[in-house]
Formats: sequence, C-alpha cells, structure tokens
Amino acid sequence: MEKADIISKLPYSKPFLFVDEIIKIDENGVEGEFTFDENLDFYKGHFKDNPVTPGVILTEVMAQIGVVCLGVFLLNENIKLKPLIALTSTNIEFLKAVYPNEKVIVVSKKNYFRFGKLKCEVSMKNQNGEIVCNGTISGMIV
Repeated sequence: MEKADIISKLPYSKPFLFVDEIIKIDENGVEGEFTFDENLDFYKGHFKDNPVTPGVILTEVMAQIGVVCLGVFLLNENIKLKPLIALTSTNIEFLKAVYPNEKVIVVSKKNYFRFGKLKCEVSMKNQNGEIVCNGTISGMIV
C-alpha cells in the first residue's frame, strides 16, 4: 500500500487532518510528520497573545500518525471503506511546548495488533530532535 493511499483512507479531513507525510511504515511501526500552521483556529484562544498547541491536539497528532495510519497499513486490503476508529486509551507525558509553525515528527512502534485492537508506544519530536511528548496509545480499528 502506498503512503499516499494510507492518508487518503484516513477518516479525517482538514481542518482535523494532522498528517502531512508518512516518512516510513512497515508492520512494526510508522514515522510521519505534521507542521502546525499558525492559522489553525485553536491558536486564537490557547493562549491569548502567546499561542501554544493544546496537549489534546498533540495527542491527536500522535494517534492519527502512530495508530490510525499504522492500523490502515496493517489492515491493507481488508479496508473497503474508510475505517472506523475508536481511541480506547492514552497515557501521554508532555515534556515541551509546541508553537505555531513548528514541524513535529511522530514515531510509533507497535506493541500488538489483535482482535482489532492496536496498541503502540508513540513519541513526538520537534525539529531539533527533542522529545515533546511520548506514551502509549491504543485504539480499536474496524
């Protein structure tokens, strides 16, 4: 499956699509990137005059790249329509802030994928290679 095909099968669209590119992907994990455009709506109020990317959005980026993209790849030909995904658990530690116009790289390593549940160790790094946040994310994919 081509990387562009994976992105096209995601159940998201702008402004809630947080995957710019899949750098590499195989049955054990995925690496992808996203750049936070300064015009994204949530920057207008989080925080006034000092915009910072909300942790829930960082988690969403990690989930879209690290779990959903990998799940689509693992299901491959079994996907006829856009998959239904439900986040089942997260345990994320936030270490650094992410600001408008920053590019982040998400690296995900599969713990397991069975009975439709995918569990991954996911980390996000900034352009300097510093870990922004990391943790475990699980989701059900059907």
